[in-house]
This record gives sequence, C-alpha cells and structure tokens, in this order.
Amino acid sequence: MREVLQDLVAAVAAGHTVGLGTVVRTFRSAPRPAGAAMLVDADGRAVGSVSGGCVEGALYELATRVVHDGRPVLQRYGISDNDAFEVGLTCGGILDVFVEPVSADTFPQLPRVAEDVAAGRPVAIVTVIEHPDPAWLGRHLVVHPDGFSGSLGSDRADHAVGDDVQGLLAAGRNATLMYGPDGQRRGDGMRVFAISFAPQPRMLVFGAIDFAAAVARQGSFLGYKVTVCDARAVFATAARFPVADEVVVEWPHRYLQAQLDAGAVDPRTVICVLTHDPKFDVPLLEVALRHDVAYVGAMGSRRTHLDRLDRLREAGLGDAELARLSSPIGLDLGSRTPEETAVSIAAEIIALRWGGKGGRLSSMGVRIHHEPMTDADHEDAANEVGTP
Repeated sequence: MREVLQDLVAAVAAGHTVGLGTVVRTFRSAPRPAGAAMLVDADGRAVGSVSGGCVEGALYELATRVVHDGRPVLQRYGISDNDAFEVGLTCGGILDVFVEPVSADTFPQLPRVAEDVAAGRPVAIVTVIEHPDPAWLGRHLVVHPDGFSGSLGSDRADHAVGDDVQGLLAAGRNATLMYGPDGQRRGDGMRVFAISFAPQPRMLVFGAIDFAAAVARQGSFLGYKVTVCDARAVFATAARFPVADEVVVEWPHRYLQAQLDAGAVDPRTVICVLTHDPKFDVPLLEVALRHDVAYVGAMGSRRTHLDRLDRLREAGLGDAELARLSSPIGLDLGSRTPEETAVSIAAEIIALRWGGKGGRLSSMGVRIHHEPMTDADHEDAANEVGTP
C-alpha cells in the first residue's frame, strides 16, 4: 500500500472518493504479497498493482462499482480452467482482495497516517474485511506503538485488535487476524487485515572496500536504509559510497553497540561484515551474534572462517550463536566480481527471509513463492502476534 499512499491522500484531500483494492491474503504462487494495493481515482486513473497484470482489469471494474454504491467487497481471484487467461491468475495463485471506498468521511485518520509514514514513525492500519454485520465492513483502526485511534465497532474489539497489532507493528509485519464478532479472541466471524508501516529496515555494511560499494547498491535496491561503517577515515567517505544513506567513521564494534543501545537495530536488520580482518570483524561479530537481527554474514576464505570461529569461541560464543553466522558470506553463484558477489549476498538475504533454498527453479518441483507466516490466520500466527 505504501506505493499508492501519496496518490490516495492527494485524491482524498481534494474531496474525492477513491476505490482502493488491497491484497489481504494469498495462497500458493500469488504474484504479489499481502499489502499490495491498487486504487482507482475520480478521473478513472489506476495506480498500483495487486497481481502484476493478471486481474487488474477486473479489479478496476469492481473498484469503480464500489465507489458508486459505497459498499466494500472482499473478492477472491484465482485460476479457473475455463477462464485462466481472462480474469484468473495464470500463475496458479489465489488472492483475496478487499475493495473499499476511501474518502475523508470513511477514513478521517488517513492524513495523519501519511504524515507518520513520511516521518518514519511506526503506524499500522487495521481494516475490517469480514463481519456478520455489514455496517462494520471497511471500518479502520489506526495503531501506534503507544495506542490507537478510530474504531472497528466496539471498545472490546478495538482493545483486542489494537493490542495484537502493536506486536505486528513492532516486527513490521502484515497479517490477517480472526476474532469473534465483538473482538472475542476465541471465536470467528470477524476478520481484519493489519498492514504495518514500519521504518525502513537497515543494512549495516562494515568495511569500506569495493565489495561494500556493490553491496550498498544492492541493499538500497532492495529497500534497505544502508549504512557503511569503517574505522579508516580515508576510505569511509560519501564520495566512495554515493548510494549509502550514511557513511560512518568509527570502529565497527563500537558503532554497532551504540546503535543497539540506542534501539536503532531491530530484528529486520541485516549485517554484512566485509572487513575480513580479525581486529575488526571478531569484536564486531561478538556483538552482532549476541543480538536478534535478521542476518549476519561475514566475508573471507574458508581458512579465514575457521580461524574466525576459533577466535569467537575463545570470546565466549556458543554453538547456537555461531550457527547464525553466514560465512563465507553469500550463495554459491560462482561470483567473481564485487557486483556478482553483492548479488550472491543479496540472494542469501532474500532466501533466508522467505525460506528459499537457492536452487534453480527449473530443476525443482516446488512452488515458486514460499508461503510467508504473515499471511497466516490469527490461529496459525498466535505465537507471532504480540511478540516484538
């Protein structure tokens, strides 16, 4: 939804009602994840995508109708033997798309949400997508780390959902959650979709070398806020790393510890250690591997890796902590150049995030898109919701 938010806010601010379709649940090889969105504005212009082109035509017609009659609709799009090349998804996936009319009346908190997103403040939008009482459909709750505004329909529902979604927001996750009609945690009847707008995840690149410049470009391309850090001021310059969001001159382990102490590192952060110098990387890895981050990778030969493991064990790290280290860094792509190596590192980060194996799809009999936990129902995600 982030990609259509500015257009949505501008249209609503101009007094228009917009038809907004949001992917709220996916099955099998769906082409876009939950949270992808498409809007149709008052001029009939379509912005965004929910399927990469498979169902946009049908969604355009539905969004136009929803604006006209004012009634939200939860629509499922999937493959059909008789209609596979018309409305269905030829990839074999299934999408649930919630289509709603959005205006200043239906979503008065929207401008504040946009301000929070632009400022990098965590905020989540919860929307009722199923309920036995049609009057609840399309109602919104805006959730912040310290509270919520708006209402889904009752205080009980607001507090139950608000508490759960604060956990999702802390982890930057989207999810479809199920409750009883009045927010009962045991029961069904009400289904809501929560989309989190968390600050950009961070990529911390340590070692101001040519490989770091290529990794920084990949990180920026993937949507990370990239920091390059090195203790050597002559190498750690903005001119050498123009795509990095910041370049820091500091001893790597000191910088990382300061960022941890400031709460600026979260479970989505990825750390790439490219120094392959023990005086830099051992103290740094000792700090990194003791904390909850998404990825820690370190460059070096296999001999360097074995020596590094010995040094880390001497520093007191155990097998469970060392098992989190991706070293030598990256997937086996046969990479030679800095740019190719950066692609292999990015590929490993993506594979670990989504559970991929890194093999050739043409030689595998598994689905293309792995099923993320964030698309699970409330019951299946019970251990995830509410856990920062």
